[in-house]
Amino acid sequence: MFLGIDIGSSSSKAVAVDGDGVVLGRQVVNIGTGTNGVELALGELWKQTGRSPADVQYSVVTGYGRMNYKSADEQITEISCHAKGVAASCPGARSIIDIGGQDAKAIQLSPSGRVENFVMNEKCAAGTGRFFEVMARVLNCTIQELPKLAAQAEQAVPISSICTVFAESEVISQLAGGASLASVAKGAHISVAKRVSGLGKRIELRPDVVMTGGVALNPTMAECLSAELGLPVRLPEHPQTMGALGAALFAKEHYERRQEGGE
Repeated sequence: MFLGIDIGSSSSKAVAVDGDGVVLGRQVVNIGTGTNGVELALGELWKQTGRSPADVQYSVVTGYGRMNYKSADEQITEISCHAKGVAASCPGARSIIDIGGQDAKAIQLSPSGRVENFVMNEKCAAGTGRFFEVMARVLNCTIQELPKLAAQAEQAVPISSICTVFAESEVISQLAGGASLASVAKGAHISVAKRVSGLGKRIELRPDVVMTGGVALNPTMAECLSAELGLPVRLPEHPQTMGALGAALFAKEHYERRQEGGE
């Protein structure tokens, strides 16, 4: 068994694959780096698969918190791991939009699924999951309810502030001025889509475009992003665990390479 761990800023993911690269189990815990999220995710993974740490031949850790995790055999960047996971899950993918809790990335893939180019935004939360967390709090709903609320809007209230802090103040003012909760929720989705599409346009995004990360669980976000990019955006079946899947597949490959080399 081969193990991939993805430690994000707001969630911890673990995926196990067998010697053929078939997924044995996957788990997500909604707490990230600096917590016991990895231990909780692995505990659930062992229950799901009926396996134990002793069954793991090789492990790879990736993600925002990878440098602080010392129990894996190897560390690999999330750019490479997302590419690996998407290439295995979505044949034909040539671009990835990954929106996590604290950053957003646009990744360009070769026909064989290797990383050709990428850009990322990690200095501002305006185009990330953190922005949606702030908007949900202001609108007094859960982050899961936010896309449903946005879908009810007949029109969107534009959110012009680039900074999340200023955007929060802007939204509060709009609500005080009579804007509906639904129209503000829709505006929040379009605002993130504009930020991320601007990031994507810095490299040549080519179809198929696949969206990964926790924000990809929001179908309204995918629709808004598709409209801004002018390209259809595919959602894999398990978008939140693409990085962990790629890490697990790297673990399998690197173990086999070492075995072939006689190490």
